[in-house]
Amino acid sequence: MPETPGPEKPGPELPGLPESGLPEPGLPELNPVVHGKLRLALLSLLAGVEEAEFTWLRGRTGATDGNLGAQLLKLEEAGYIAVEKKFVLRKPQTVYRITDTGREALSEYVQALKQLLGAAINV
Repeated sequence: MPETPGPEKPGPELPGLPESGLPEPGLPELNPVVHGKLRLALLSLLAGVEEAEFTWLRGRTGATDGNLGAQLLKLEEAGYIAVEKKFVLRKPQTVYRITDTGREALSEYVQALKQLLGAAINV
């Protein structure tokens, strides 16, 4: 006769999360659009320049064309970056720049991260 499974054992508690797995009240939420590793890198790179070509972003991040394009599209759909497609000497060129909304989202993300890490980053 098959054994009836007993109650599940609770997993290890994650730092900053109670056993319920839900965030503590008052802890900041990290923007999921910005939080992706490549998207965070892209916003950070774009915040430091006026505009950047696709090829420059690819070279700086080491991302594949497909992954880079998909992540840039997510940022564009969120209104965090603006895209300009043009031709230079008959060759297509795609240029990206961070929008005011994107700059604000990046700044809020950094502030939330600082709040979440608290004293751990003041070492």
